[in-house]
Amino acid sequence: MWARSPVQGIFGRSPFKPIQEHMRLVDACAGEAPSLFEALAAGDKRRLLETKERIFDLEHEADKVKNEIRAHLPKSLFMPVDRRDLLDLLNAQDSIADSVQDVAGLLILKELEIPDYMKELMPAYAARNVDAAHQCKRAIDQLDELLELGFKGRQVDRVEEILAELSCIESETDGQEIELNRALVCDEGLKAGDLLIWWELVWRLGDVADYSQDVGDRLRLLMAR
Repeated sequence: MWARSPVQGIFGRSPFKPIQEHMRLVDACAGEAPSLFEALAAGDKRRLLETKERIFDLEHEADKVKNEIRAHLPKSLFMPVDRRDLLDLLNAQDSIADSVQDVAGLLILKELEIPDYMKELMPAYAARNVDAAHQCKRAIDQLDELLELGFKGRQVDRVEEILAELSCIESETDGQEIELNRALVCDEGLKAGDLLIWWELVWRLGDVADYSQDVGDRLRLLMAR
């Protein structure tokens, strides 16, 4: 007998439930990022590898939900939301988890030493990027109520407040990124190979907030249509 897809069952209750489930997994994946740098700063290789494995597992679970959504999203939905808009929203969410996975993968490429000045800066930067992902999830959690109210009224105002805070967080991470890159450039003792990896880590980690902002922008488009 053909097995019914779990995501198809979710669609039966709400067209937004699978999107919210995907964002939940993405947010959980992003939430592991600070632990990577805390483990690196402490020289705890076991914790670093365990955190990397959790990130890869969560990203894989998010990918499975993403692929199920793509396979079973109805061609037409009886609501004021275009299918293409939902897929674009899904892709933006997925990019958050991909960025965290990239960071975890880079950290195990080689024995990377963390400079003393990075031991506080990098976990703080990671945490603020995670704040952006958390804020993004808060906004996506409102999708059901937005639909029920026809994307009108006080719920829209509430989501706009959440997205405004998300924009502020993303701007803060931009400032942190500049501070980190300036510190790296001024470190004359850092090996060229390590410098390149650190630049890549800072950039990829910053993508978490950038893609969270992208999700917020796409959510604004949904509310405007």
